[in-house]
Amino acid sequence: MTSLNLFYEVFIKGLITKIESKDYYVLSEDKETYRCTLRGKFKKEYALKKDKLFATDIASVGDYVEFDLNPDGTGVIHIINERFNYLSRKAPKLKGSSHRGERLEQIIAVNIDQVIVVSSVHNPDFNNRTVDRFLVGAESAHLDSQIIINKSDLMADDEIIFWKDLYEKIGYKVLITSAVTNEGLNEVKEILSKKKSLFWGQSGVGKSSILNILYPHLNLKIGKISKYDGKGTHTTVTSSMIQVEDNTFIIDTPGLREIDPYGIKKEDLGHYFVDFTDYLKECRFNTCTHYHEPDCGVISAVENGNIDEFRYDSYLRLLDTIEEDIIF
Repeated sequence: MTSLNLFYEVFIKGLITKIESKDYYVLSEDKETYRCTLRGKFKKEYALKKDKLFATDIASVGDYVEFDLNPDGTGVIHIINERFNYLSRKAPKLKGSSHRGERLEQIIAVNIDQVIVVSSVHNPDFNNRTVDRFLVGAESAHLDSQIIINKSDLMADDEIIFWKDLYEKIGYKVLITSAVTNEGLNEVKEILSKKKSLFWGQSGVGKSSILNILYPHLNLKIGKISKYDGKGTHTTVTSSMIQVEDNTFIIDTPGLREIDPYGIKKEDLGHYFVDFTDYLKECRFNTCTHYHEPDCGVISAVENGNIDEFRYDSYLRLLDTIEEDIIF
């Protein structure tokens, strides 16, 4: 009688926290970080895809993976588990690319609990249109968003309260903070606890300063403000996930001056402005872009003061950037 021996390969489970070129840094369940590469099969499968929509690799920051170890202590990723969600943007245009397909999808991070949109009241000045772009990106990914208005020590309260009231009225939680006076920082720490939170905002708004105060061991670089244009300089190069406390992770994103949400059609953009929701059903046309069509519920709501003109202006500016030939 012949005995049959069955061998089952046991993999180590972990979480991708950083990607540098072809190296994937994976935090294991025993809190050790391993430098890993992808198994060859993933690269082959990716190369054979007919619809290459992703400018980034097949694995992203936030992915849960399973890997084994090489004799030298590095790892090889064999399994990438299914994602709960992901946040992406249009990848930067590539030189020499053709018109169709030049704006690919770039995944920023996956398996996120919430997005924290950070802006500042001054230096750089508060930019509601940029905040709205970030919010649309998060809404299109079905992610909860909260807003931080930082550097409250640099501006009179009435202007800060205006923007706080505007966004809270449409349903977003807004925190007023200062890395100088520590205003609001305890509340920020509370909303970050036990979650994977993606910090998203323009360069120079103070994301790193806030995180350094809350978690001093991080020692993140602080970006200086350019004297030429008043905009922040880029300090973070790639997205990285940092464990700051037990079950509390911060995803620090590249300093972005602009963000182009990916995969949104003109007739669908209004669905990602939460203050438009009650008025969309009042439009005559299902494909209404809320710009020039007759009997538009959104335009009527703006004229009646039920939708703020600042938000509608953000909508129109974003609508103008959406490409007709989005590829799916």
